[in-house]
Amino acid sequence: MPLIFMAASMFVGSSDIAAPKETIRWLFCRHSNGSSNTDNDMLYTIIVDVRLPRILLAFAVGGSLAIAGNSIQNVLRTPLVDSFILGISSGAAFGAALSLALLNDFSVQPVAFLFGMLAVALTYFLSLTRRGVSLLSLILAGIIVSGFFTSLLAFVQYVTDPFKLQSIVHWMIGNLHYATWSKVRSCIIPIIIGTAWLLIMRWRMNVIALGDEESLAVGLNPTVERLLIIIPAALVSSSTVSVAGIIPMVGLIIPHIVRLVFGVDNRRNQPLSFVIGGSFLLFVDTLSRSIADVEMPVGIFTTLIGGPVFVYLLKSGRMREENL
Repeated sequence: MPLIFMAASMFVGSSDIAAPKETIRWLFCRHSNGSSNTDNDMLYTIIVDVRLPRILLAFAVGGSLAIAGNSIQNVLRTPLVDSFILGISSGAAFGAALSLALLNDFSVQPVAFLFGMLAVALTYFLSLTRRGVSLLSLILAGIIVSGFFTSLLAFVQYVTDPFKLQSIVHWMIGNLHYATWSKVRSCIIPIIIGTAWLLIMRWRMNVIALGDEESLAVGLNPTVERLLIIIPAALVSSSTVSVAGIIPMVGLIIPHIVRLVFGVDNRRNQPLSFVIGGSFLLFVDTLSRSIADVEMPVGIFTTLIGGPVFVYLLKSGRMREENL
């Protein structure tokens, strides 16, 4: 099903040159006598160099945010968080803003990734006590680190040149406008490694979600197990933020929908979260680039769609800790 949806997205776009009819003709009748080489070259550029990397990036980013969100919700045993609670988004946003303000566009991705991982490390260090890491201290440390990097981000925005400030704000909204093959290559390895590890750990999440006593009873160290889940979740989240900016709600809403429909077993929910999260963001991005001549950042659409869904789940009583 995701492959069919990805293939269908190839035919959708605001460009008249690569309309569905023209795209089908190019794919199946590429050597037609009625088409010039210039038209074929332009169609090739639009389909292969513009739409295809954007489709792959949208699916990878959406799936990564969803599987990381499901993992963090199980580790912290609360449905009101996602991977961004660890300070990833604010840390990566500060790194990207710093790079855009002082360096050049080519350094945005690695700097955002490094600061995202730095924020997670700082969160974990602040929450670490002699007795280990408690869930409450981890959440509170994440809030503190997020506030710290948000303040640094505000300072950078205040002193930045107005022309560069526009680029910073545009990046923070979250978008896939500038998806390229280089961005796909830069994030795909961390996403594959982190996602594979989270899939391997999915059966342990069922035990961790029950509590520390149950984990110790079956021979698992809850502190070590949480760390083994938080690190790959932070890895994939930082990778997505570094290439697409801050895209909210995907890692928060999709795990809830998966649990409501398919139950609470993470052996099934982890791969389903990735597939459904990727399909959701691909659908939203396809919508954002096709409903008007001017594209809207995908982060705006995910908030507009995810916000009402979150409120419904919250008010209907379907968002409870026992659902984890």
